[in-house]
Amino acid sequence: MAELPHIVKDLALILMVAGLVTIIFKKLKQPLVLGYVVAGFLVSPHMPYIMSVADRSNIQTWGDIGVMFLLFSLGLDFSFKKIVKMGASPIIATCTIVFCMMLLGMVTGHLFGWSRMDCIFLGGMLAMSSTTIIYKAFDDLGLRQQRFAGLVMSVLILEDILAIVMMVMLSTIANGSSPDGEMMIGSIMKIGFILILWFVVGIFLIPLMLRTTRKLINNETLLIVSLGLCCAMAVLSTKVGFSSAFGAFVMGSILAETVEAEKIAKLVEPVKNLFGAIFFVSVGMLVDPHVLIEYAFPIAMLVLAILAGQVLFGSFGFLISGQSLKSAMQCGFSMAQIGEFSFIIASLGLSLGVISQFLYPVVVAVSVITTFLTPYMIRLATPCYNILERHLPQSWIAALNNITLSRQSTLPQGNWKRLLVQLSRFTVIYIILSCATITLMLSFFLPFVRHLLPTLWANIVCGLLTVLIMSPFLRAMIMKKNHSEEFKALWNENSYNRIPLIFSIVVRVVIATALVFYVCNYLTRFANALLISVAVGMVALMVVSRSLKRRSIKMERMFLQNLRSRDIEAQVLGHKRPLYEGHLLDRDIHIADFELPEGSTWAGETLADLKLRNKYGVLVSSILRGKQRINIPHGSTAVMPGDKIQAIGSDDQLTMFSTDLKTQLYDEDPEIEKREMKLRQVIIGKKSVFADKALESSGIREQYNCMVVGLEEGKENLSQVVPNYILKSGDILWIVGEQENLEKFSKDNQ
Repeated sequence: MAELPHIVKDLALILMVAGLVTIIFKKLKQPLVLGYVVAGFLVSPHMPYIMSVADRSNIQTWGDIGVMFLLFSLGLDFSFKKIVKMGASPIIATCTIVFCMMLLGMVTGHLFGWSRMDCIFLGGMLAMSSTTIIYKAFDDLGLRQQRFAGLVMSVLILEDILAIVMMVMLSTIANGSSPDGEMMIGSIMKIGFILILWFVVGIFLIPLMLRTTRKLINNETLLIVSLGLCCAMAVLSTKVGFSSAFGAFVMGSILAETVEAEKIAKLVEPVKNLFGAIFFVSVGMLVDPHVLIEYAFPIAMLVLAILAGQVLFGSFGFLISGQSLKSAMQCGFSMAQIGEFSFIIASLGLSLGVISQFLYPVVVAVSVITTFLTPYMIRLATPCYNILERHLPQSWIAALNNITLSRQSTLPQGNWKRLLVQLSRFTVIYIILSCATITLMLSFFLPFVRHLLPTLWANIVCGLLTVLIMSPFLRAMIMKKNHSEEFKALWNENSYNRIPLIFSIVVRVVIATALVFYVCNYLTRFANALLISVAVGMVALMVVSRSLKRRSIKMERMFLQNLRSRDIEAQVLGHKRPLYEGHLLDRDIHIADFELPEGSTWAGETLADLKLRNKYGVLVSSILRGKQRINIPHGSTAVMPGDKIQAIGSDDQLTMFSTDLKTQLYDEDPEIEKREMKLRQVIIGKKSVFADKALESSGIREQYNCMVVGLEEGKENLSQVVPNYILKSGDILWIVGEQENLEKFSKDNQ
């Protein structure tokens, strides 16, 4: 018989151990992520007394896939539109936390006498909290519905983006040069360029593809297509210098804007759980007891530095970003760990040969310890706030709640501000799309067409096609907002406004001309004056072209429709959140969605019987049942399995409600095998207690829990028995019931 490959044996080992350990952790009511880490430690080569994984590299590869699918699921649950709506608040919090934690890491490394590069890289590692671990901890603890969880995830996403810039800077420092402002701006612009391009192109193409194939896609094909898109974006992300996990997150955020987002999230969840478990097991496998012993003191100090730093600097960062003291502390306590990006930064330092060999296992040990402590730190936030609230003067609490650097202005925006913001946004997007078109055409299409045609004709064909593809973008960039209400109001308001308004149009014309000129100059060798004239002529034709106008408007409308498709679906089905939700956030209460699970003891109960307001303090504002929406349900309204309940309350009230909703279930039957239904032929005896009785009064259904299927009248005939039928001696009945009940019936029938 052929020998099984090591990867199958290793997978069997880690899943069996992980299953046993997580059952124990579930019994102890501990987060499952901790059980996975413990399982990884148990199956690692560092544990000599039990079986260990034979090939760690394969498990590490599976773990990387796990990170990718976890962040893909995160993207499905948290789109970029949510970050944009939050304004400057998450940006302020992110910059504050990253700067302070980097400084703390460098100072801590310096106190241990480590080298300059070790200290710099250590600062970068300590600044990166773990998106994966926090997301999993929130999921296990049932906190994803709470408002502070959304704030934390916003900052974590921005941290991941900032980590890419940080890696570029660290690579530059490792090569012996000092990163200047120009390099920093260049890195940020590259990231912004790639993100905007991915998002715009993805929103335009992917919902269109899913919409056109919607009738052909079932759950199986939708899962395969979704995971295929996830992996494709991960590959593309690595090609442009980003991590595969970051690309997976971007694809998730793109799919989050589609109508199929919720269905995809449910389909992907089992895959995410499987590979996510393998990732956390692989993290636990990296723990080396010898390193823990040798560097026990530095590890302990780094753990304390992360815990104290995130509690202080994390809470402070969220506080100055406009959050209340309670929310800021909940956010700061939640971020007290390091994770996957810290490993990536450590791997970068090792590959460049600029950090010491001990630093990577030390960071892994610190990550594992802080991962263990993460759920407890999250739970500790509210008690710590309660202690502060009791001991600090109320004037101090009020002052801390009002500290902010991102206070929203209540004054209406002026026409100039609205117009310039909109023009800047559209201009940047269309420049990026045009540059991407030029890059793709000149890098891939031009070499291909030169193999088919002479160089001159190949250049002409490529140039015309490039300008033709760019033309909707260039025309939209020039003409967009020239007839808007803001533009007209400013034009008519004051004659002095007309010069800057005309200048804004001229700037956009110059940009469009420069892009066309670049294509012509790249493909031809004519004089610049002639090329500029040609470019100006092409831009003029774009502006006056009616067909091009219709094309650009159609493309923009399709993009906006795709971007709003999920909101449109929510409005049509009545799932959209009510407008008053924003006013509730200012009063420490908010709306959360819950789904009544199958097997819930609440199923069939009315709201009056459940007494949710008395028990938990929550108010049920709506119940979504299939395509039906029940707003302001009465006390007589019963809840059913699968109902989506929108409840209003504080974080504590909603958490208590969510916990009971998920745990108050019917116990599984331990003797399910005895519940098998059997069909038996029974003959009514002469001395039977059922003889000469009507079927409805015989007690066969009520006393014996059995049902008469029919009365046999010959070898092939089986007639239905009416309730008033009088059972007679010799009647042959066919009865259905459980084995025990049938035996009891047969005994009494004798």
